[in-house]
Amino acid sequence: MFRDGRRRGQGVVIETRSEPWRKSQGPARDHCMAPGRATDEPLSGHRYTRMFPSLPHLSIGADVVRAIGRAGGACDIRNSLRNEASTVAAGWPVFGQFVAHDITADRSAVTHHDDEALIRNARSARLDLECMYGDGPIGSPYLFNRRDPAKMLLGMNDNGLSSDLPRNQEGTALVGDPRQDVHLLISQMHVAMLKAHNRLVDRLREDGVGEPDLAAEARRALTWHYQWIVLFDFLPTTIGEERTHRLLHEGPRFFRPTGTVSIPFEFADAAYRFGHSQMRDAYRVQRGRDALTLFPDLIGFRPVASDRVVDWSLLFDIPGQPIAARARPIDGCLPEPLLKLPVDITGNLEDQDFESLAVRDLQRGVATGLPSGEAVARLVGEKPLRRDDVGLSEFGWSGETPLWYYLLKEAEVCEDGERLGPVGSLIVGEVLLGIVDGDPESFRSVDRSWVPTLPSRVTGQFTLADLLVPQGVLSV
Repeated sequence: MFRDGRRRGQGVVIETRSEPWRKSQGPARDHCMAPGRATDEPLSGHRYTRMFPSLPHLSIGADVVRAIGRAGGACDIRNSLRNEASTVAAGWPVFGQFVAHDITADRSAVTHHDDEALIRNARSARLDLECMYGDGPIGSPYLFNRRDPAKMLLGMNDNGLSSDLPRNQEGTALVGDPRQDVHLLISQMHVAMLKAHNRLVDRLREDGVGEPDLAAEARRALTWHYQWIVLFDFLPTTIGEERTHRLLHEGPRFFRPTGTVSIPFEFADAAYRFGHSQMRDAYRVQRGRDALTLFPDLIGFRPVASDRVVDWSLLFDIPGQPIAARARPIDGCLPEPLLKLPVDITGNLEDQDFESLAVRDLQRGVATGLPSGEAVARLVGEKPLRRDDVGLSEFGWSGETPLWYYLLKEAEVCEDGERLGPVGSLIVGEVLLGIVDGDPESFRSVDRSWVPTLPSRVTGQFTLADLLVPQGVLSV
């Protein structure tokens, strides 16, 4: 028996491949026993799908989209009733963005509107940390440490500490997805995940895993911990513990993919964009220092100095430590930095309304032919919000509501902005569970009895904070 409590021979037959880093190895503490993954084959051309294909597309004019989404419109933070959620730590929407970068990347121009056959997802619909590992040590060798090839490469900051993304001589981050450097918070979360991989390499070495297998086994172990966090920490925070419990025990009602999983437009272009409303105007990233605005202070695409290294205990609740900063409530409003995105992110614009992320979110829903929020609510058996609850009449719109905006208002009306409402929870919960269950290499597909093997502060409750801030370390 090994230190994680599993017995020799428990699990499944492991598929072996010719590359030495994929060879199978007997079970060890963090050895997840999943089949080898073809990470050296570039993944592209994955399709999107529709979760509710029978529903008609909502028709709404560009002028109304702009009136709702631009600064001064319905999404302006001046319309928000409060600035902070009560229960949701400020780091959660950053993790949500990390997950989004892992499972969705639409790089096509949205010119085909409702024809999903012509829009491609550059990511596989798997929670497999593709945004971090790229095409693996063979396909993306620049992501790995040449002196210790099983470990991920880290960048040095001005204090000589490994607390930044690796960068080339021009300061461009060497990452599996360039979006991982769009702002300091997401880049520092990526760094924390790189460090978690490297800790797992050290643990696996202690357990006697052979050098040729270390990179693959550390990836499998980290991926399974990450999937666990999504289902048992992120989902309860996002949709509520009761809904999560019911979903895991009763299964999905509407999203039941067969074969290769495709991401629904209703998820990618509406429901899963709820985190935009949760982002704060400003963040304090180190104790004793002033808060910094999301943009421009925390913009990415540049080396991270030592006074910008994020102390995650300020953004996630840790037992025995002061309560972390809170996210904004989910309420249909976005903070000013997201309504006035900097040119470093948008590029030069002919139409200044498109510096608003809300305008972009709404336009995306129109372009991909999403149904109204009320139509989805009726279909799934939920009572639609009243027109007064939505509150778009004063902005020139009296029709049904764009799905993205509807789900934000549903969260505000039904859950006081602390979590998604019933329709948003259904879409987000069912799709994330479907992604994990549809992956033949996930922990739920390979070994549902598996539990995290990394240490946790509370026995039997492994959390994202345990992964980002190892015990005994309050600033990483």
